[in-house]
Amino acid sequence: MSEEEQQSAEQDAPAEGQEEATAPANDEKPNRIRKRAASSAGSSSAAPGVAKPARAASTRSRAAAAKVESATENAAPEAKAALAKREKRVAAVRSTPRLLARYDGEIKGQLQQEFGYKSTMQVPGVKKVVVNVGLGEALTNAKALETTPAQIAAITGQKPVITKARRSIAGFKLREEQAIGVMVTLRGRRMYEFLDRMISMALPRIRDFRGVSRTAFDGNGNYSLGLREQIMFPEIDYGSIDRVRGMQVVITTSAKTDPEGFRLLELMGMPFAREGQTR
Repeated sequence: MSEEEQQSAEQDAPAEGQEEATAPANDEKPNRIRKRAASSAGSSSAAPGVAKPARAASTRSRAAAAKVESATENAAPEAKAALAKREKRVAAVRSTPRLLARYDGEIKGQLQQEFGYKSTMQVPGVKKVVVNVGLGEALTNAKALETTPAQIAAITGQKPVITKARRSIAGFKLREEQAIGVMVTLRGRRMYEFLDRMISMALPRIRDFRGVSRTAFDGNGNYSLGLREQIMFPEIDYGSIDRVRGMQVVITTSAKTDPEGFRLLELMGMPFAREGQTR
């Protein structure tokens, strides 16, 4: 062989080696494809095995749902009872008392205009009403403590409390902590309803009524009214009482002076006696 032929053969040898080296790389593609196909086939064959935990989870969820349904069925009567109570409460909500509606709509603005208040918060109003019945006879007649609280509850719409002596007085044969009276404090809705009934229904039923006193204020706008008979209220049945008893009604207002308190009660409808006229 000549030198030129040997050089050409040497140059061709690496090219052939390169072809041999690249051949396996080209042959790897079918192998990868086969592996992927085998893996996909394995996954498809393993699918039924994987579905079993999913079915178990679904059965567990169904069982839990069944438990919840059974619990709700058992609690259904309680839920219905609670719903019925709520409905009763909503039904028990009454309309605004007539006297309160008139105070907010008419009386408050008129008082602010007459006395020149800068703010509506300065306008006086009724804060509370205290009804007190003294039962000195309870020392000898125990039945008085049974009938009087029921009568006061019927008049005011609120259960009264039994007042007791703070100290012993030998002259009155009175011992400490002995029951001597009945008292109830009214606020809010019941207060306005009681005042409305007393002003419009009870006071006009008094025999020879000429109006209540104009001077029964304490200097700070609070008014004290004495009633001689409890039968003046229409809630009391005359045939069911054991004895006629009087009571004291104290109307506490936020007025600072007596003229303001007087004008407040006058606009509310309190039937005051005429000037210069005795009761």
